Amino acid sequence: MALAGATQAQQASPPVEQPVPAADTADAAPPPAEGVRTLEEVRALKPEDDQPLDLYRFRNPVKVESNRFSRSWSEPPTPEQVSLSGGYLMMGINYGLQAAARGLHKLSGGRDQIQSAVARPPPELSEEQRRRALQFCAQQDGCAAPPGN
Repeated sequence: MALAGATQAQQASPPVEQPVPAADTADAAPPPAEGVRTLEEVRALKPEDDQPLDLYRFRNPVKVESNRFSRSWSEPPTPEQVSLSGGYLMMGINYGLQAAARGLHKLSGGRDQIQSAVARPPPELSEEQRRRALQFCAQQDGCAAPPGN
């Protein structure tokens, strides 16, 4: 019984609701929401490199823009890249094959794999086609384009 009395004493009594004073209907406007913030647009950016985050890796704070030498320069492979690609002998063979393929491509005069787009000229209408277009235009009560084109 002592336990039952102690638990009843620990329970809180329900709060008593206070009556809200009635406001005039003409002045009834919702109170301004203070502290309500909306978020701006959020974009998820892909990390620059796909390697896992290494907190102890050195990051060079200097970002160098690309220049005219960037195209032909390539960083030497790391020992890990050399071992994964089959060693120095296999890398040398692959570089030799690539150079031979470039030379053969240049000698044969073949087209590049990636080519720039070339736009064709607009089609020209013959005199007969222009005459038929003008006839059709006259039947339709006017044209949107001038007859000289």
